[in-house]
Amino acid sequence: MISLPLAAPRGRPLSVLALGAHPDDIEIAAGGTLLTLAARHPGLHVRYVLMTGNDERRLEARAAARAFTPGADLAIELHDLPEGRLPAVWAQVKEIIEAAARSLRPDLILAPSASDAHQDHATIAELVPTAFRDQLYLGYEIPKWDGDMTRPNTYFPLTDEIARQKVELLDKCYPSQRARDWWGEETFLALGRLRGMECRARYAEAFTCTKLVVH
Repeated sequence: MISLPLAAPRGRPLSVLALGAHPDDIEIAAGGTLLTLAARHPGLHVRYVLMTGNDERRLEARAAARAFTPGADLAIELHDLPEGRLPAVWAQVKEIIEAAARSLRPDLILAPSASDAHQDHATIAELVPTAFRDQLYLGYEIPKWDGDMTRPNTYFPLTDEIARQKVELLDKCYPSQRARDWWGEETFLALGRLRGMECRARYAEAFTCTKLVVH
């Protein structure tokens, strides 16, 4: 296994674009990564773009974005497209993603994986590579009923402290989700422990990278 450090470009802070279909997608899949990057990279630039969410969920998403990127230069962009119907508003999703591409060139993109079975996630995953051709795109995974967990090829190790902080913040920031049967510490830490085992770490978040240039 080869380790490649995620370094900030010379002369400016690291920049991250986090794309999600729903509030909580980004934090479930990459919350530990964001917490770690915020701690490692002073002045980290982060832009959140979410496609769906009602008023309650958007308030939760704003709080979560701030909690998971402490000290970062954060911009939050929330939309109210119909949840579960993103394929039907494909053109609007495409315009949102392309508008982000016109306004910034992030060093790292965190967005759903192309193998994600959820129709909303899959729509975003289809469009990201068409708008961003020269950025590192890591497709994240979200545990859910669909049973679509696949074999990742990129890992971001997490310390015990960060893994548990992630779980605590998820529960704190998203009270609307606590009643769901899949929500909770067991689910999130179990997946993190499994992915950590795969990369010889205690905990980790896993991603899929379909194209990478090494030089």
